[in-house]
Amino acid sequence: MNQTNKASNAATDSQSAQYLTFMLGGEAFGIGIMAVKEIIEFSGITDVPMMPDSIRGVINLRGAVVPVMDLAARFGRPQSVPGKRTCIVIVELEHDGERQLTGVVVDAVSAVLDIPASEIEPAPSFGTRIRGDFIAGMGKLNGKFVILLNVQQVLALDGLADLPAADALAA
Repeated sequence: MNQTNKASNAATDSQSAQYLTFMLGGEAFGIGIMAVKEIIEFSGITDVPMMPDSIRGVINLRGAVVPVMDLAARFGRPQSVPGKRTCIVIVELEHDGERQLTGVVVDAVSAVLDIPASEIEPAPSFGTRIRGDFIAGMGKLNGKFVILLNVQQVLALDGLADLPAADALAA
């Protein structure tokens, strides 16, 4: 119940927000906690032929077919190599009035952190290895940056048709 109160307070506090932080390719990323449904062990992915490299396949999540995105591949990097701490973060987003679940492969989940709005800088306009529209901001924590993702853009499944062009730009 205490965690419910903390989540409720974070939702109503416009001065800070909670983020699920995780590691991917040695870099720290964050996703707004309100979009995160659950975190599951990396396993049971079924390959689907002719999908983009960034889609690892689908999983059966309590009877629902959920696509699983390899976030590293989405960012134009080689596909993630599963390790002991690799997991799938289930993210729920609303698209055209419908709720869509998507799994995201990450190297390791770190923590849920409160990041005050005053500690979030705008996304850099250049010099990053991922598309600028994927970045919602740069959170500052203990002298280090956490890349806060714009999950609506990153997980936009209808934009995957454009991905080869985006990958070519990143290379």
